[in-house]
Amino acid sequence: MKKAELIQAVADKTGKSKKDAGVYVDAVFESIKEALEAGDKVTLTGFGVFEVRERAAKQCRNPRTKKMQDVPACKAPAFKAGKNLKEAVNK
Repeated sequence: MKKAELIQAVADKTGKSKKDAGVYVDAVFESIKEALEAGDKVTLTGFGVFEVRERAAKQCRNPRTKKMQDVPACKAPAFKAGKNLKEAVNK
């Protein structure tokens, strides 16, 4: 499902126009992004948790040159599916 299809689905379920649904979908995504930027978790009960995870610095081999190189530590967004979502997918 692409973003346009998600907007259409929200419009169909809410009875609102696609324009209004697009505003709602964008607002949800922007709110999640802002919370993650601030270092907060976003917990959607029954759906899952969005959070920021720390990745440690490491060394890895460049497959093209075969030389070892350092990869610096960084933060990465992550999603962990909730129990209800897992059960719905596995039906």
